[in-house]
Amino acid sequence: MISNVTDEKIKFLEEKAKDIRISIIEMLVAAGSGHSAGPLGMADIFATLYFFILRHDPKNPSWKERDRLILSNGHINPVLYATMAHAGYFPVKELLTLRKFKSRLQGHPHREFLPMLETSSGPLGSGLSQAVGMAIADRMDFGKTSDRFFYCLMSDGELDEGQSWEAVLLAGKEKLGNLIVIVDRNNIQIDGYTENIMPLEPLSHKFESFGFHVEEIDGHNFSEIIGAIGRAQAVFDGPSVIIARTIPGKGVSFMERDYKWHGSPPGTEMKGEPPKDEQAKIALHELRTLGGQIKSEHE
Repeated sequence: MISNVTDEKIKFLEEKAKDIRISIIEMLVAAGSGHSAGPLGMADIFATLYFFILRHDPKNPSWKERDRLILSNGHINPVLYATMAHAGYFPVKELLTLRKFKSRLQGHPHREFLPMLETSSGPLGSGLSQAVGMAIADRMDFGKTSDRFFYCLMSDGELDEGQSWEAVLLAGKEKLGNLIVIVDRNNIQIDGYTENIMPLEPLSHKFESFGFHVEEIDGHNFSEIIGAIGRAQAVFDGPSVIIARTIPGKGVSFMERDYKWHGSPPGTEMKGEPPKDEQAKIALHELRTLGGQIKSEHE
């Protein structure tokens, strides 16, 4: 369970999230393709999970007692790869092979290429079904003696998929107290803003009606992230969902809250945006200096 969170620990997580965001931009530039907005928006949550919450061992990825993290929206895998590299699962320099031919780091997570992943993902809506199946199997195998958690990370846009709600139905029916879903509520998807394409609100009430314990948080506030996960871990008679309100493109001013950066990397020609040859430089400067708040050692 979660222990007390110190100011020093939050500062440590902030630094990790900054490093992860910098790696995301460097990866995308090297690849020349990939998704920017979602990965940048989820860096704080991934840093919190891998450097504070998850029970895992990078030196023993197959450790049987580990928690499981299932990434449903596989297109944001730059944040997963970057976090795992910084946590010690593989060398950080390997991140620059993203999407390259024969790279282990493909455009969607592929377990056969990178065995420390829990699942392969890509088709939106399938990750929650996978997580529900794993949580049920764990209960069948170990009953109440297992204290591991299954964390399923989802996008809000994939809640347009009917399969997502079939999985929600089953999780509620089975009262899966070992399942914690984290929804990236960034309000964008590739075609525009979620509420224009397929309105989701009132999202919290919908999950509640299926028997979920619901938390709504600021997905960039480390204390709120940790507190919500701690409360979810304490719910034993049903699944939990944390609706994390995030800023897509977090940390890069010209990307923030703009759905056009959902599936575009720095270096993309866009009307009204910085010149494509300057985008990576601007993004890295803003991330290294926290938007100009601190001096960068690279200057």
